[in-house]
Amino acid sequence: MGRKSLAPDATALRMQQMEANRVARRAAMQDKKRHREEAVRRNAEAGNPGDLDFVGMVTEWRNRNIHLATANDRNATRTSADKIQVCVRKRPLNDKEKDKKDHDAVTVFHPTVTVHSPKLRVDGISKYIEHTNFRFDHTFGEGHTTEKVYDTCASPLIDYACAGNGNRATIFAYGQTGSGKTYTMSEIQRRAAEGIFVALKNNASRGEGRCSIDNSSCSIAIFEIYGGRLQDLLNNRNRLKVLEDGKGEVVISELKEMDVSTPQELHSLVEDGLLNRTTHATEANDVSSRSHAICQIFFRDKLTGKVRGKLTLVDLAGSERGTDTKQHNRQRRTESSEINTSLLALKECIRSIESVHVPYRQSKLTLILKDCFLSNQSRTCMIATLSPGSSSTDHTINTLRYADRIKEQKVGTMRSPPRSDLSKNSPRDKSDEANPTESSEHPSSEMDQTVKALFEEEELLLGEHMQAIHESAELLTEEGQILSEAQGDNPDMEEYAHKLDEILERKHVLITSLRVRLRALSNKGAELGASLGRSH
Repeated sequence: MGRKSLAPDATALRMQQMEANRVARRAAMQDKKRHREEAVRRNAEAGNPGDLDFVGMVTEWRNRNIHLATANDRNATRTSADKIQVCVRKRPLNDKEKDKKDHDAVTVFHPTVTVHSPKLRVDGISKYIEHTNFRFDHTFGEGHTTEKVYDTCASPLIDYACAGNGNRATIFAYGQTGSGKTYTMSEIQRRAAEGIFVALKNNASRGEGRCSIDNSSCSIAIFEIYGGRLQDLLNNRNRLKVLEDGKGEVVISELKEMDVSTPQELHSLVEDGLLNRTTHATEANDVSSRSHAICQIFFRDKLTGKVRGKLTLVDLAGSERGTDTKQHNRQRRTESSEINTSLLALKECIRSIESVHVPYRQSKLTLILKDCFLSNQSRTCMIATLSPGSSSTDHTINTLRYADRIKEQKVGTMRSPPRSDLSKNSPRDKSDEANPTESSEHPSSEMDQTVKALFEEEELLLGEHMQAIHESAELLTEEGQILSEAQGDNPDMEEYAHKLDEILERKHVLITSLRVRLRALSNKGAELGASLGRSH
């Protein structure tokens, strides 16, 4: 008899090796899971929760481009001759964003801003980041104080308005609801109250005809534009009228103007006025400003009463996406529509600065602000405020595109400046108003109305298309899940068929809705073509 082999069976060896590999993989997976949990905890403690993979991609990008943060001189882009300065301020993540696991998706390396949009590939699983870059005059990250924003943006304009030769300076804040516009503007107003009187006091020794405490008085008026109506916030919310005299000067009838002689009086009136501003809770913000608040500060000659300078501070109402208004009641949706329409009109006026036709009468906001862009004696600073959350990246990009479009306008191409005399812009000056006409009683031409409707349809189509892309990605992920379940052990094919039918129905609704919106845009384009044909 042959001797029995003591060597282990080859199959048994392979099974042992497979088991050892399985144990090693499980241990590696557990180790990887533990490391990911620790990384998530560290990110949350650092105030940046959210998807670990996306956070890692953003961090990697910042590490690769950190040199941009130190390679730029903040003062390099500042020139006193700029008619329009565009600045961007990013706020920190708030508690609401942290609770829904948003991560920080915006990087500010002055003078650039980069938005890191988290995306899923068509398989619904693979993740990647889309980086969108912008460049502005000044950019401020979450680490910059409001004092820095004020010193860079507002302080030079206060000096400009106090030059004593009729200069007009305007600062307005624009951005998504909840992005920090009102906080930024209220802090600028508080510091401006002190800065104005410091400038008036210093100018007393400078001479040169500048506004000073010896030759000029200071007064303030505050009003809001809400639902197409003007309301005086320092006079019991009385209704106001926007008028134009025969020379095209804008006059706000019955607007109350209050004299101030100290920083404390000025700041107190600003606070009193803003307390009367219209606010409501919305999906995006618990205390959302639902009106455009406009604060006008006049510097007048003490002897003649003539306006020698004007500073205008505008806190625009927050823009909103359609998805932000789904749970609103009818009034909130109407407000949101009116806000977005007036902001759209402002954008189109800026786009049309170099054109023959500038549609200022599309909204009262653009009518009131038109001289900010046309006068040779005006300076304007726009502060765009950004929400850093990853769920807001599409709206953040829209805000930055809006701001970027403003900066594209060249200083040397400002057209048709009105007279430098500001006396017609104040409610105290009644001369040369023999035949004022109320702009709100003069409807826009048929072409203006058609152009406005066309722009609205464009915005609606773009917004609905963006929403459809997001929903399609979600449906693709859901479709992959039910397919994986159907290919597993003991699949419930009846449940699979039911879920697939629901997904296909939702896809059909998305496609149909987009086609309806596309046809509406095409019809508006045809109407505009017909209007142009009639005008010729």
